[in-house]
Amino acid sequence: MRLVVFGLTLSSSWGNGHATTYRALLKSFAARGHDITFFERDESWYADNRDLAQPDFCRLVLYDDIRDFDRFDTVVGRADAIIIGSFVRDGVAVAERICARNASVTAFYDIDTPVTMAQLAKGECSYLSPEVISDFDLYLSFTGGPFLKRIEKRYGVKRAVPLYCSVDEALYRPLNADKRWDLSYIGTYSPDRQPTLARLLIDTARKRPDMKFAVAGPQYPDEIDWPDNVERFEHVAPDEHPAFYAASRFTLNVTRRDMIEAGYSPSVRLFEAGACGCPVLSDDWVGLDTLFEPRREIIICADSADALAALEMPEGARRAIAKAYRQRVLTEHTGAHRARELEHCLVSGKSRGRAPRLPAEIGESVA
Repeated sequence: MRLVVFGLTLSSSWGNGHATTYRALLKSFAARGHDITFFERDESWYADNRDLAQPDFCRLVLYDDIRDFDRFDTVVGRADAIIIGSFVRDGVAVAERICARNASVTAFYDIDTPVTMAQLAKGECSYLSPEVISDFDLYLSFTGGPFLKRIEKRYGVKRAVPLYCSVDEALYRPLNADKRWDLSYIGTYSPDRQPTLARLLIDTARKRPDMKFAVAGPQYPDEIDWPDNVERFEHVAPDEHPAFYAASRFTLNVTRRDMIEAGYSPSVRLFEAGACGCPVLSDDWVGLDTLFEPRREIIICADSADALAALEMPEGARRAIAKAYRQRVLTEHTGAHRARELEHCLVSGKSRGRAPRLPAEIGESVA
């Protein structure tokens, strides 16, 4: 299959979760014999922080403006399937041109589903419109559960299916390292996540000055009062994530408000930490228990008292949770799992025009 993707970024993991999501998915998709071209707008903030300038599993094409679109005609015209991702600048205009071709399978991959829907409802979404969303053959969603049926009904979406984030288990794996922090967190600053981060990590750090903590991610305001036992990192690149998790007894998952309200919206960090064998303390939301078993594979915390209780558990219990958590991730949430799901969606999702043609052995594996 010849696949074309227009995505926010593949080249830079700085300040976003899109890059590692695309990398795990497309690397495994390419390993199944498919040809991939990824189009990324050449934004300055990503250009200054590229950690995958030349991927070996697809062609990466950087462009300056949608006016460059004409030079993509040959590649786009030959594609069997075309995916446009969320938060692509000029995404509506790109989608209109792609869907008007009426030839390839077209899909919108929303790695920010609840945020997208909230912006659409307010008429403030810059990368997707109510008019164009129904033109896609498929709506692939970071969020699963009943939320997808509501999207189909409200916007006339032909078919909405979950395509959760995943992890490249070859890159994210356990490492031997001394434990440097009792609890860590990786995530870009977000105003609606900050109260939970403060409650579960900052307050916990103040109550236990004998313990060590770490917060990694950009854009945190200077006025945040970090306790002395919280170490700050502006950015940790993906190839450094396994070492970061290996140095953490536990790591924290904090979910944005829109994702909590929608439910069934697992962050890519949940899968990456699990693959590295680092147990997670997480806020709670509907659908989390369908992905991981509470108390056996993941620890749900409401406040600093819950976090402290988890941090004080015996080492044997901590390791048992880490082992069960990692096993669940490797069994259900790797890039290979998502690549098979994507392949099946694209093959079965064509509602008009030509459908992708696969070699017999690949078609059989989908069935």
